Amino acid sequence: MEKLALLGGQPVRTMPFAPWPRFDEREREALLAVLESRNWGGFPAPNTRARQFATRFAAYHGAQYGICCSNGSISMELALRAVGVEAGDEVIVPPYTWIATAGAPVHINAVPVFVDVSPDNYCLDPELVEAAITPRTRAIIPVHLGASMADMDRLMEIAAKHDLVVIEDCAHMHGAFWRGRGAGSIGHFGSFSFQSSKLMTAGEGGMVTTSNREYYEKVESLANCSRKEPGYDSFDGFLFGWNARISELQAAVLLGQLARLDEETKYRAKGAQYLRERLKEIPGLTPITPDPRITQEGAYQFIFKYDREQMKGIPRDTFLKAVAAEGVDLGGSFYIPIYESPLFNVTAAEWPAIRERYGDRIPGNKIDCPVSSKAAYEEAIWLHYPHLMGTQADLDDIIAALAKVQQNLDQLR
Repeated sequence: MEKLALLGGQPVRTMPFAPWPRFDEREREALLAVLESRNWGGFPAPNTRARQFATRFAAYHGAQYGICCSNGSISMELALRAVGVEAGDEVIVPPYTWIATAGAPVHINAVPVFVDVSPDNYCLDPELVEAAITPRTRAIIPVHLGASMADMDRLMEIAAKHDLVVIEDCAHMHGAFWRGRGAGSIGHFGSFSFQSSKLMTAGEGGMVTTSNREYYEKVESLANCSRKEPGYDSFDGFLFGWNARISELQAAVLLGQLARLDEETKYRAKGAQYLRERLKEIPGLTPITPDPRITQEGAYQFIFKYDREQMKGIPRDTFLKAVAAEGVDLGGSFYIPIYESPLFNVTAAEWPAIRERYGDRIPGNKIDCPVSSKAAYEEAIWLHYPHLMGTQADLDDIIAALAKVQQNLDQLR
């Protein structure tokens, strides 16, 4: 019996994995060019490199328009405001994601309605969505999660039937395609993040994509302090927006990141498929199978499932602690249900539109999403994005660490 590193044995791996974020001379030269130009800001908006990046990024994903913004949270608020979502309107969201997805409607005094995810891929369950629609429902925000995409065919059917707006939360899904259509180009809007953990990053930043001209103009205005400039001034009246611009320094970095997106996306997808095949060797660990309609996998995080019964009753988090000691740090409660997060401190005193549905605050004890809860606390294991940018030997070490712990579960009792 091989002694687990958690109990004093020799770990499988002691070397670090691939560094993140990645950059090369393209980012270095672009940053220097912006620095020397003395044109660093987000104003005028869109500025030169921000315009270039928005145009190229949207075109890559098959959308007609792209609007740069300060992050991938306000991007959803911009989209909701652009379509006229008002106080008290309902927006359907999944709970198994980052709090920003539900925070976007809250911040414009709309009401998030939590609908559980599918056990197949942890993305929004379309059949539960239709049952949750009320006369107040105005929008759906499906989240493309990990390396999976929500069922956009069914969700768009439901949205058309009920005259709803669909905002794809693509924070995990740069470079992914569904039946040949890019993430963020299938719904009425796409929302992307360029925060430091994302597949493309400038430290912070966001993007809204759309193929609707009026929506484009309104989002551009909302992100630029309500200004109406040539190119986005044909709609009536003025909207009240934010300063949600990005700087030219961020746009310069993102142009360099975009140049490598296609190559790196394919590399990660290849690594994800290799892990799926290797995981078949380890009882109790089952990778999520990609929907065959995904024609290019984004692979921000590689998610697989833990079966406690097959693991001799050992809890998932105990198993992961042992794997971490072997030199492979994986995530368990990477996300918990939004309504149970202490960060989602939403009260009717601040956001009065929630009162009718939730009372004084949005508490976990009034919402039941069992698939999300099981994923968060018992089942889901998240492999972080940089691991997929390493070598096959790196992936073999991950499998070796998982297999070693699985084969020595009795030591964890």
